[in-house]
Amino acid sequence: MAEIESYYPDILKEVREFQALAVAENPEMELIYSAINDVMDEQFISTAKTYGVARLEKIVGVTSKATDTLEERKFKVLAKYNEDVPYTVPKLNELLTTLCGTDGYTLEINNGEFTLKVKVALTSKKNKDAVSEQVERIVPVNMIISVELMYNQWQTVVGLTWGSASAFTWNEIREEAVSVG
Repeated sequence: MAEIESYYPDILKEVREFQALAVAENPEMELIYSAINDVMDEQFISTAKTYGVARLEKIVGVTSKATDTLEERKFKVLAKYNEDVPYTVPKLNELLTTLCGTDGYTLEINNGEFTLKVKVALTSKKNKDAVSEQVERIVPVNMIISVELMYNQWQTVVGLTWGSASAFTWNEIREEAVSVG
């Protein structure tokens, strides 16, 4: 934000009263610009703060748990906005990519047995319930749906040394996003 005196004509910049006026007005102008930026941020899911997310939840009818983080609440709102997508495999992949990221899920469909299995990566495990709700809303009811976590497997943790692995329990190695390296 530019200081208010930068907008004064050159002849007024040297006047003592206008200099004092600028000193008094600059903090007020900074507050106004900050409020404008906040209003703009609250309009979009990705930049919304607590107030904006609460407003969006009310609009789309999402109820959050008291333990949900702001990011989890944003995820639920985003999932609700995307639920009107018609069911096709490419659209389902697009939806899952939006919700979980490119490498955040796997999708297995067996048309002969009418089964659909989604595995959510451990990095998105807090969003598993929201993914499950979303998939159940858009996939045809004649399909058996399974939404699970994509647990760590041997090839994921093979690079852990015993020294670094000892910092984790066996359940943590299996069920948490463990960085190897």
